[in-house]
Amino acid sequence: MRLLLLIFISLNLFAGDILTSYRVNGTVDIEKQLDMELSKEEYWKKYLADKDTKFGYIESYSNVLTCDKSKSALDFYSVDQNKSFKFKKTYSAFTGKLKGDKIKEGDLRTPIGIYQIVKKLSKETKLDPFYGPLAFVTSYPNVYDTYRGKNGSGIWIHGLPAEDRDEFTRGCIAISNSSIECLDNDIDISKTLLIINDSSIKTDISKEILTSVLAQLYAWRYAWIYDDIDSYLGFYSPNFVRFDGMDIKKFTSYKSRIFKKAEKKSIIFNDINILPYPNSANIYQITFKEYYKSDSFQFSGEKTLLVEFDKNRKIRILTEK
Repeated sequence: MRLLLLIFISLNLFAGDILTSYRVNGTVDIEKQLDMELSKEEYWKKYLADKDTKFGYIESYSNVLTCDKSKSALDFYSVDQNKSFKFKKTYSAFTGKLKGDKIKEGDLRTPIGIYQIVKKLSKETKLDPFYGPLAFVTSYPNVYDTYRGKNGSGIWIHGLPAEDRDEFTRGCIAISNSSIECLDNDIDISKTLLIINDSSIKTDISKEILTSVLAQLYAWRYAWIYDDIDSYLGFYSPNFVRFDGMDIKKFTSYKSRIFKKAEKKSIIFNDINILPYPNSANIYQITFKEYYKSDSFQFSGEKTLLVEFDKNRKIRILTEK
């Protein structure tokens, strides 16, 4: 409790009001006020002031791989001692035979998007020699791919066969065998993000936009915790479709039933990442670890939101998982 009071004093709030609130109502009102503070841009503006936002706001990744298909290049960035992403190396890369974004299985295109590396394959796992000594399996199709009806699978970063090399792939990203072995030594795949585009990857992302998105993320959380169904649903796009196909009408009905229970909830977000989506003007991918607990339900796991940052500077959730 003392820690809560010190935090409030550091926020330049009137300590007498805090003590009175605690004396009369215990910690409930103080927690509510703290949750409200997290939904204000003033907090996030100060918090982001000295943060590296080269690719966006990133808490849980220490390496970023960027693939510019137009230049046949895979660039490697890693966090330095100042917690800034620094360029390390460019690898020459082969990508899909055909230009453009991947839409369906077998279209010979490399997808455009943001992906995790979910697995490493090697000779020990009986990797076909066609893919060289190593292959990193990506998370294609991701949540946004599924929302847009894209399909297919098996998009990897891999090496090259010893003979019969083509100057393109069937959709993967291929680099030399020495390069992929070097990369394997330099990265922890669980801490590595892959961004693919048809052109240069956008860098130096606006802190102003990130401030607004973070504040609204926590305003969405505030409405969720305190059962403000109208404010909560106001963050969703009319075009919202959840990962399992639930549209906005069914989602509204589902959430309304849950909110009517008025259960006390604890919701914590950690490892937040917010990145502009490649080849889009105003789409952002938000991922985080969510810890949710109510009287009737508990959840701990990964959460993904795809949001549109509209002309009124409001986020609208297009899909979530």
